[in-house]
Amino acid sequence: MDLLLKDKVIIVTGGAKGIGEGIVKVLAGEGAIPVIVGRSEADNKKVVAEVEASGGQAYQVVAELTIPEHSEKAVNDVLSKFGHIHGLVNNAGVNDGVGLEHGSYESFISSLHKNVIHYYLMAHYALPALKETKGSIVNIGSKTAETGQGGTSAYAAANGGRNALTREWAVELLKYSIRVNAIIVAECWTPLYAKWIQTLQNPEQKLVEIESKIPLGNRMTTAEEIANTTAFLLSERSSHTTGQLIHVDGGYVHLDRGLVNA
Repeated sequence: MDLLLKDKVIIVTGGAKGIGEGIVKVLAGEGAIPVIVGRSEADNKKVVAEVEASGGQAYQVVAELTIPEHSEKAVNDVLSKFGHIHGLVNNAGVNDGVGLEHGSYESFISSLHKNVIHYYLMAHYALPALKETKGSIVNIGSKTAETGQGGTSAYAAANGGRNALTREWAVELLKYSIRVNAIIVAECWTPLYAKWIQTLQNPEQKLVEIESKIPLGNRMTTAEEIANTTAFLLSERSSHTTGQLIHVDGGYVHLDRGLVNA
């Protein structure tokens, strides 16, 4: 299926690593021009070079999204380069383990800046351009808002905010024909996940345990699988889909636990 994304300029925050990198490469493969917005110029340029080596197009903007002014600058830089924006993927963030018992006001607010405030700011500053193109927004979220995890109050709150903003923006932007959806991630294999699991006792055993609880195939979701759904939601092929929280998770969140190892 042609997703009709050729030459569409799509911002992907956190597009140099993990899920974001997967989204960038799938979009480029569909003929779009993904623009990586991330803090490391070296990491950004590495992915751009890989995209170009595969025959695609990509661009990058350096921004530290925990600094509010950088969101506006990033959007302006993209507009200066291309003149238009057709899509926004809010993806950057990190599960930083700021809990209730051992957290603090400062760490909680800092985590919100890492994980949800720039979602709002990027959409706010990109909105005039998205109105012109009748573009689309996809927010990447986490199961933690629905299932809890323990010891990660700030990240769970940020993801609850991502979900709520998805529905709120879908309503507010109906009059502009701008569609807004979210993809909810459960257990997805990324370099960051691989690093985290190595901090646990018996990491190999723990990975087997986690995978055994994922109903479809007893395996982790891949970044490419998240990316494929993201590309579809950004495209005109999903022209009547908005306000949806779509779980690309092998049934992890919603299917009966009794299915495990059935």
